[in-house]
Amino acid sequence: MNFFEFYGLPVAFKVDASALRSAFLQNSKKYHPDFHTLAGDAEQAEMLERSTLNNEAYKTLADEDRRMRYVLEINGLLGSGETNAPLPQEFLMEMMDINESLMELEFDFDPDKYAAALQSVEGLQLALDRDIRPVLNSWTEADGAQALPAVKDYFLKKRYLLRIRENLYRFARR
Repeated sequence: MNFFEFYGLPVAFKVDASALRSAFLQNSKKYHPDFHTLAGDAEQAEMLERSTLNNEAYKTLADEDRRMRYVLEINGLLGSGETNAPLPQEFLMEMMDINESLMELEFDFDPDKYAAALQSVEGLQLALDRDIRPVLNSWTEADGAQALPAVKDYFLKKRYLLRIRENLYRFARR
């Protein structure tokens, strides 16, 4: 049973936050081990397992990035924990200038070059978000898997840009 089934929600990149929270709270009351202290050992163990599942499912589905990764995983486009899948070649070519700027900043920090690199990364992120947002807002499992490769590319590019942003912030703190 996947997390969406566990909550009775359709598999989608966008979920109804109030329905998710309501299902989580209902399951919390239903499965919390404290409510089953008089039950037998087997039932207590099952309730502990279901309570853990409830917490993990909620953490995953309540967070947009974790939910996106999860949808890609259950559809076979990402392995569990996979973070280094290949990125499209044209994207990596675009990143060459930014990566060169990062190397320069590492050895010789310049506030103007830092601001320019950060602005480039933020511009790329905004363009990525703008292009994929309609898919993320409307896709459900019933739509099929045609849009999923584009979402996978977006997810991987977003993670790449996040690593670059983290490096930039590290240089700025020096």
